[in-house]
Amino acid sequence: MRFAVLGPGGVGGLLGALLSRAGDSVVLLHDSAPHELRVESGTFGDFTADVQSAPNLSEPVDAVLVTVKATQLDEALRRVPVAALGQGIVIPFLNGLEHVELLRSEYGRDRVVPATIVIESTKIGPGVIRHISPFALVQMAGAHSVGARLQATGLDLRMRDDEHVMLWDKFVALAPMAMLTTLERSSVGVVRDRRREDLIALIDEYATVAAAEGVSIDRANVLRLVDSMPPAMESSMQRDQAAGRPTEIDALGGALIRRAARAGVEVLVTRRIVEEIQSRTSKSA
Repeated sequence: MRFAVLGPGGVGGLLGALLSRAGDSVVLLHDSAPHELRVESGTFGDFTADVQSAPNLSEPVDAVLVTVKATQLDEALRRVPVAALGQGIVIPFLNGLEHVELLRSEYGRDRVVPATIVIESTKIGPGVIRHISPFALVQMAGAHSVGARLQATGLDLRMRDDEHVMLWDKFVALAPMAMLTTLERSSVGVVRDRRREDLIALIDEYATVAAAEGVSIDRANVLRLVDSMPPAMESSMQRDQAAGRPTEIDALGGALIRRAARAGVEVLVTRRIVEEIQSRTSKSA
């Protein structure tokens, strides 16, 4: 199959390299993307993969994998004109919830197939991807032939019937961890020790808002998941903050506050932590 990757960073670069190694055609949509990707991974091995690059999508593909940060999405979409997509689909792997409707307003409801990925992977240099976590879990809404190609790369892929539940499942587990590692400027292991009370309270607030939207979350299971993460694991939002880049605090925290307001739910801990991170960002600007 033919794939385009919008956002060839740590996640997009790894997905593109794995697909290329499995025999698919991959084009990276970027002004200065390399023609070869080098991957360092304890799970997938160390390897290089040939890819193409182009500033914009100019011919049809089977799927565009959207792996940019939420802060970059609006600007990045200019690289994927609707007319150039052909009959292909758009598969977003972004963190958060609100990006799905934005993409559907651009490309149409049936052309956007939401997916999630749980992974720690980062770009350490031009065309060099380091996959750190011992897992790479992909979930995708509905059955599609693209899913078979992703699975053929060795990814742990699971198909989900309900995209709303799928997105909330990741949101509830990711957002509290990402916000607290960013606030503490430290790893998951440190957060579990220093901020456990806040961690539990955040999970509870996210699960409460999910319930208001008809999604039942097992709070104890989410906490067990966070407790099972490698102690040295860092969040991408934490790394963005450390590098002085814009963070996804609005997509991960602001989105929860907006949904809570619509549901009439109080989320005092989420609001406090969002305000602390935003205050820090504004002071450093």
